[in-house]
Amino acid sequence: MLKVGLTGGIGAGKSEVSRQLVGRGAVLIDADRIAREVVAPGTPGLAAVVEAFGPDVLTADGSLDRPKLGSIVFADPEKLAVLNSIVHPLVGARSRALESAAAPDAVVVHDVPLLAENGLAPLYDVVVVVDTAPETQLDRLTRLRGMTEEDARARMAAQATREKRLEIADIVIDNDVPLAALEQRVEEVWGDLVRRARTSGSN
Repeated sequence: MLKVGLTGGIGAGKSEVSRQLVGRGAVLIDADRIAREVVAPGTPGLAAVVEAFGPDVLTADGSLDRPKLGSIVFADPEKLAVLNSIVHPLVGARSRALESAAAPDAVVVHDVPLLAENGLAPLYDVVVVVDTAPETQLDRLTRLRGMTEEDARARMAAQATREKRLEIADIVIDNDVPLAALEQRVEEVWGDLVRRARTSGSN
């Protein structure tokens, strides 16, 4: 099994790269999606969040009111730390369970937006960084996601710098290119990852 950490700045196109890797046979473990699953209605995770932050963080149908919770925790580092202490262990346990269920020769891609920020590179056999110029990120966030330029710049500034991400990269996928060129690059990277998985499996 080859454990791959996939990351990139907001608007870099990481989701498109992960989609293409899955299409070629990768097992995807999406940290953001798991983070939503572990606090779904009826889960121990949601019960723990309500215990910590009160019933006001629930919507009328009993699900987590993410904007409300976000407004609470992102204004207070201590409260954010409390939330992370609830959610991160649950995400970690679920990720490990999904990983252990994968085939011995699988290429397991962990989609981790804050891999560089949280110093997680040592957890993976290979780190793949989807790289774009900041002006490309800004264009995609404003044009495709409808963000204001101010909001887009703030989101980008809250993440690791481009240089910091590239420092931890074993493989870089340039996404300042047309889709056809990106697909060709992902095909090359996939071949590399499969070879590495075979090598690691024979050790």
